[in-house]
Amino acid sequence: MNTVFAVLLVFVGCCSNVVSLELLVRDFPGCGNIVTFAQFVFIALEGFIFEARCGRKKPVIPVSNYAIMVSMFFTVSVINNYALNFNIAMPLHMIFRSGSLIANMVLGVILLKKRYSPSKYLSIALVSCGIFICTIMSAKQVKVARDGFEEQGFYPVIRWLVGIGMLTFALIMSARMGIFQETLYKKYGKHSKEALFYNHFLPLPGFLLLYSDIYQHCAHFSQSPPVLLPLVELRVPSMWFYLLINVITQYVCIRGVFILTTECASLTVTLVVTLRKFLSLIFSIIYFQNPFTMLHWAGTALVFVGTLLYTEVWNLRAAPPHPNTMKKAR
Repeated sequence: MNTVFAVLLVFVGCCSNVVSLELLVRDFPGCGNIVTFAQFVFIALEGFIFEARCGRKKPVIPVSNYAIMVSMFFTVSVINNYALNFNIAMPLHMIFRSGSLIANMVLGVILLKKRYSPSKYLSIALVSCGIFICTIMSAKQVKVARDGFEEQGFYPVIRWLVGIGMLTFALIMSARMGIFQETLYKKYGKHSKEALFYNHFLPLPGFLLLYSDIYQHCAHFSQSPPVLLPLVELRVPSMWFYLLINVITQYVCIRGVFILTTECASLTVTLVVTLRKFLSLIFSIIYFQNPFTMLHWAGTALVFVGTLLYTEVWNLRAAPPHPNTMKKAR
């Protein structure tokens, strides 16, 4: 039942989070900082109360190690959200972040001297090809409105290239953070909930550097058209309502993944997250009518087929039965 509940949390929380984020960036493409700040505050507050027990519980992993992890985590989160301000469409954003397998494999070979099976390298080739196709096709559709008129020339493409560069850097940094976290868990044991709290609590002072942008979007959000909350019959600015939904669904999503990692094997977790990304992508394209050509679909198919090949999900049917299962059958 815990596994079913966790899967439900992942699909409902993560997919709803993507929808609420799209509602926010559709009207305010540069609102990534305030969204990230709100998510960090909510998760840090929950962790401070229930995990750190209001500061009474000492961390198992030294805070100095968390400081290194947090600096990488903060950088990845801010850059990923801020890239949406550089002509990066939400479908491309989601597909590009699926390339984490590429970065993980490359850094694993370079830093940890790992070796992989031929199927793993094939999966990476499929994912790389899929992202390349979607990137090229999105480059042809780059348009941006500024100061009330359509810009011509290379300015939109330059901004798009900057956005692609930001996503690439965030992808590599995220993979490096994963390797660093893996080494910490090997040394101190797995403490995912503790890491979740410190990854969101320690970076909060860093948002002072983004104070001007966050304050500006607070003012914009307060001026957005009001929506009526049916249960309390209260009118609130629509952007604040969408932000509240985004924060709650982000927490539900992360909690679902945490429960899933404690109940299931990593293969199952990867498969569930991959299917969730695919479902979110399809919903985003259909509901918000994002431009998506046949080549986009081909690239998307390569990305997700490559991801599933990486998890070796098709080998499950050929796997021998577990000894306990055979004993029960007898």
